[in-house]
Amino acid sequence: MSFESLGLRAELLRAVADKGYREPTPIQIQAIPPILEGRDIMGGAQTGTGKTAGFTLPLLQRLMASGDPENGRRVIRTLVLTPTRELAAQVGESVESYGKYLPLQSTVIFGGVKINPQIQRLRKGVDILVATPGRLLDHVGQKTVDLSQVDILVLDEADRMLDMGFIRDIRKVLALLPKQKQTLLFSATFSDEIKRLADDLLNAPALIEVARRNTAAESVTQVVHPVDKSRKRELLAYLVGSNDWQQVLVFTRTKHGANRLCKQLHTDGITAAAIHGNKSQGARTRALADFKAGQVRVLVATDIAARGLDIDQLPHVVNFELPNVAEDYVHRIGRTGRAGNEGEAMSLVCVDELMLLKDIERLVKRDIPKDVVEGFEPDPSIKAEPLHKGRGGQQRPAGKRTASRRNNPRANYKGRSNNQSRSGNRARHG
Repeated sequence: MSFESLGLRAELLRAVADKGYREPTPIQIQAIPPILEGRDIMGGAQTGTGKTAGFTLPLLQRLMASGDPENGRRVIRTLVLTPTRELAAQVGESVESYGKYLPLQSTVIFGGVKINPQIQRLRKGVDILVATPGRLLDHVGQKTVDLSQVDILVLDEADRMLDMGFIRDIRKVLALLPKQKQTLLFSATFSDEIKRLADDLLNAPALIEVARRNTAAESVTQVVHPVDKSRKRELLAYLVGSNDWQQVLVFTRTKHGANRLCKQLHTDGITAAAIHGNKSQGARTRALADFKAGQVRVLVATDIAARGLDIDQLPHVVNFELPNVAEDYVHRIGRTGRAGNEGEAMSLVCVDELMLLKDIERLVKRDIPKDVVEGFEPDPSIKAEPLHKGRGGQQRPAGKRTASRRNNPRANYKGRSNNQSRSGNRARHG
């Protein structure tokens, strides 16, 4: 199937061709026609499936079909809500690139940057507003946005917004919108809370789901490298150097851990930058731009970046530490293997993390291959220690196992030896 067969107008087809896309992805095939018809959507899609274009292209077409603004004054007709600044920026870029041949205006607003330039941009008038909930409500409080004429509402990564504690903010925003509108809700998972939100919001929605809940991308090769905690940084540097990786995204559990790892990698002669919630928006934007431009080989991130980063053809993702919440593993490794490209996801797992690994394998319904890198064999005498509190809010002792595992804490930890180097609290983010 071609983009032409989906009924998109010539300006949009030209913009799609400029980006080098020839065939729509499954979610685009399923989502674009019902959105063009004006139907509500409840969409479930894995990251990297082309979801953003799946709603951006048809909403641009619908805005053009509804005519020019009255008296030449632009009003906000489409509102896109996202959980993080990075995702807001990514969606904003998609709106601009796909709409570059259309006479529509858009802007992105999020926290962490000065509000006055945003106010000035809003005063000039925009058709499409992409926003994080917190900063949007800041503008509402200052009466610098009018949401009374919104025709299309998009809730992107709704599960992430709920997970981050934005449900009250979302409901405040919903109260400011017209009752009659088209609503597009996208979520990686369909929890009971998401279903309740959908029931309140959506009118006879078209259900679109292109991947099973919480499944890892099939185009991503996954492997676990067992290693002692004290040697993880050394192993990471070895993998980057011996394989000559030029672009690798590395996940840590904490902000301090990300900063510490960056300094250590610099000591090893590997350029690295960190991106997390304590960084200013300017610093985060610069780090991501340097990474995309190849000026930085390693981008070290916390889970704030797990769903908000869009990096074309990212070849490698490394879990320096496993996430405390198993679902976050799927979102992390989904940064690679996007849009049909191959990707590689490695997890450096110490004995403390064996229960986290077991949770992940249970979630993805498969055993992830274990591969011991020669020279980095784990010390069998080291005992598991409790992990710090994670996003789930509960301290989980790594040693809470069945009797057989208590006697042998390294059960399921052994892998084949590798004789060759591997190639392959609510934080208001708005």
